[in-house]
Amino acid sequence: MSRSDRPNLVFIFSDQQSKDMVGAYGVGSVQTPRLDALAADGITFANCISSSPVCTPYRGMLITGQHPMRNNCFTNDRRLATDLGDSFAEVLAKAGYRSGYVGKWHLYGGSRYRPVPPGPDRHGFDATFLTNNCDVNYHPDHAFYWGDDNEVHRFGTWEVEGQTDQALAFLDGQTADQPFSLFVSYHPPHNHLGGDEDRYSGFDAPEEFKARYDPDKIELRPSLPDNQRTRRMMQGYLAMCSEVDHHVGRIIDRLEEQGLLDNTIVVYTSDHGETFGGYLAHWHKSTPEDVSIAVPLIIKLPGRELAGVRRDLLVGTLDLMPTILGLMGIRAPEACQGADLSAAIRDGDDDAVESVPLFYFPTPWRGVVTRRWTYAIEHIDRTPAAIEAIGSDVGRTRLLRTYDVLYDHLEDPHQLRNLFGQTDIQGFSGIEAVQRELHELTMAWLDYFDDPFPTQTELDALIGDAPEAPVELLHDLTPWRGNPDGETIHHGPGDSSGRIRPDR
Repeated sequence: MSRSDRPNLVFIFSDQQSKDMVGAYGVGSVQTPRLDALAADGITFANCISSSPVCTPYRGMLITGQHPMRNNCFTNDRRLATDLGDSFAEVLAKAGYRSGYVGKWHLYGGSRYRPVPPGPDRHGFDATFLTNNCDVNYHPDHAFYWGDDNEVHRFGTWEVEGQTDQALAFLDGQTADQPFSLFVSYHPPHNHLGGDEDRYSGFDAPEEFKARYDPDKIELRPSLPDNQRTRRMMQGYLAMCSEVDHHVGRIIDRLEEQGLLDNTIVVYTSDHGETFGGYLAHWHKSTPEDVSIAVPLIIKLPGRELAGVRRDLLVGTLDLMPTILGLMGIRAPEACQGADLSAAIRDGDDDAVESVPLFYFPTPWRGVVTRRWTYAIEHIDRTPAAIEAIGSDVGRTRLLRTYDVLYDHLEDPHQLRNLFGQTDIQGFSGIEAVQRELHELTMAWLDYFDDPFPTQTELDALIGDAPEAPVELLHDLTPWRGNPDGETIHHGPGDSSGRIRPDR
């Protein structure tokens, strides 16, 4: 395949946008006409899972295709390791691609208010790199990016509009004789500090998009309380979803105007979902429920290949890099720990993946998702001192919930009935056997990743607050393996050697 025949890539992802917050998925009140049109021209994935539903870990996996305990980004504000082999953009560069990145980065560790210098910390995005690193105020009075002069440059517009202008400028510089990739990372609809923060509970948005939603008519999730605060919060959140949708449309329009759309793979997804504090969540994300882990994934292939198709195939975060490269006809590095699902997508093999792993490190829990079930088990230090140290971004003063969960997607799509630890009950037969099987599958994933499943106390003792402390220290811990009966099982550090990857 010559350089000019290689498909371009435009990979757009929002922040904190659950799957049910895109109209193409057929639920709720959200208005996303441009994404719905993209879905009609592409493939809509019903089961895309954010394996570690928080910002930095997701981005680390996307860029490297490697687990957080290998890439050093197991929680927010860690610095992505630079010695892991070729990153996504570095693979593309070797294939002759010109790569640009616009938007939130959140992979430089330490202080968020500083530029990311040219060099290895940009991980191959060398043609264009425009970011504010990570800033949570999108209002026109504040929104900015760091220039290569290491100075702050204000957009003078809402952040998404300014970043889209930058993305369009990158596209305007492309020609048909050199393939390119462009990653656009929008921070909305993540809650932020700009505008009327109190009225919209951190979800303020441009007036033109808020005007689309009457708070009294918004359809709420069954997991949320129906009150005025919830409805105002939802109004702002949905408005930001529509704002992002509008600007995605601008990018697609520019691709078409430039004659580039027919040879470009366009991807839309999100790093994780939004709980709004439902399920007694301690944060806006970071729980094993679908509102947190189930994210949109729409892929438009060149020439309208597989246009309008829906896939039930399970896709995890670690699978994104190798799969997109596979769709582009490029082999992923051996270091990638996800699967190249490009053949399964093209062949319509929705049964190619049995399970997707889940892992969350602060207030630690691990788990697994299949097409029928979600299972998770916690390993949290619940001593008073440890619990009091856990902060909350939804106003909780203490940890109210367990992360030991078992949900049946078929019988309980809103995940309102936790079956963890249940014996057989009417309408749910064989629960004990199901839980044991899912637990064993979770443990097999832990062995595959050489994950000792430490508590937060153990993490803090070894790593502390240093964003560059070597994650390799964690592998010296004695692995913890709980089971559904509550018994604690300890394996020696070498017991998992030679284990093959869990059957997917």
